[in-house]
Amino acid sequence: MKLPFRANTATGDSYDIEFALHPETGDAVRVGQLLSELLATIDKDLALSGELSNGDILQAVAMAMAIRTQMIHSPEGTTQNLAQGLLQSALKAMAEARYHEPRAGHA
Repeated sequence: MKLPFRANTATGDSYDIEFALHPETGDAVRVGQLLSELLATIDKDLALSGELSNGDILQAVAMAMAIRTQMIHSPEGTTQNLAQGLLQSALKAMAEARYHEPRAGHA
């Protein structure tokens, strides 16, 4: 199962992505909604608080993923493997995403 998703950047670029969903995904619609909310929250924070390096943003997201991974009550190796696999799958989907630049110029 795939989750089609369009990510829009503050500069007007966009990415059309086909995320492969884990076979045990419970609600693909809610996964997409939560992804949209997470990205919107980051954008809102940056708009209010000002610049933050991309590395700092990635670091905070990675820390949040690590925390959520530990909160799952299952053997440690199981959840770590799940998190790593999900991240690798998402990175692969981004590498294959269709990129669109905003149109510029005068008519």
